[in-house]
Amino acid sequence: MLQGSLPALVTPFTDGALDLDTLKKLVEWHIAEGSNGLVPVGTTGESPTLTHAEHETVVAEVVKAAAGRIPVVAGAGSNNTTESIRLAKHAESVGADAVLVVTPYYNKPTQAGLIAHFTAIHEACGLPIIIYNIPGRSVVDMLPETMAELAKLPRIIGVKDATGDLARVCDQRMLCGPDFVQLSGEDATAHGFNAQGGVGCISVTANVAPKLLSQMQAFCLAGDYASALEIQDKLMPLHNAIFTEPGLVGVKYAMARLGLCSDEVRLPLVPLNEATKALVDLGLKHAGLLD
Repeated sequence: MLQGSLPALVTPFTDGALDLDTLKKLVEWHIAEGSNGLVPVGTTGESPTLTHAEHETVVAEVVKAAAGRIPVVAGAGSNNTTESIRLAKHAESVGADAVLVVTPYYNKPTQAGLIAHFTAIHEACGLPIIIYNIPGRSVVDMLPETMAELAKLPRIIGVKDATGDLARVCDQRMLCGPDFVQLSGEDATAHGFNAQGGVGCISVTANVAPKLLSQMQAFCLAGDYASALEIQDKLMPLHNAIFTEPGLVGVKYAMARLGLCSDEVRLPLVPLNEATKALVDLGLKHAGLLD
């Protein structure tokens, strides 16, 4: 069900409020451009600064707009297990296809705590669960052996791996089995991640270059890594530019340059500085997305 290019969908704002009309247009655009799924209200969707009501609204609107044409993996992560359960159950109630649950941040659970956290969500919700392992943000690394324990649960089906460690893909495949869905969480290494056994990417850059990234993923899935590498090379300056500052700020600026949505973000994030804007513009031009 989950493979290929899945944009980590931005949440558009106008004057500080949700811009649901633009959100719906983005869903249609992604489907037309060939995206293989959508992941609303992750970090790229500014989940840390959305209210609970806004979070739920975005999930419901994306599910409704997608209308079953591509899968919707709703962000349902929290460092509060009860809150994560509530978000997962809401996603299930509005028809999402799966949930993305990040390893709890700030409170630094042990590996046993991670098992207890994900097991509790699994038992409370009937949706498939994708683990989001991003130690650079959560300060907790779910070890492959821990992931293997969780993979024994029937609805914990895969991982969004943002460790940047490509050897992890092999380790996790050996421990979790070949059917465990491994999705990259890092655009710059997504090509190599697939070569190691991954099947796709939950991508930030796909917000602005969905067709190219969908094509790259399709080449990888077909085993044509040479053709995929040509696209990766075309996009690498854009990947780097977008992540010069927080990625969602960079990609919203890139989207604004293409007239897709406003570059508005919520505090404590602020708009890009001029030097980074110039880098993003160069990346867009190198990718053939901007004249």
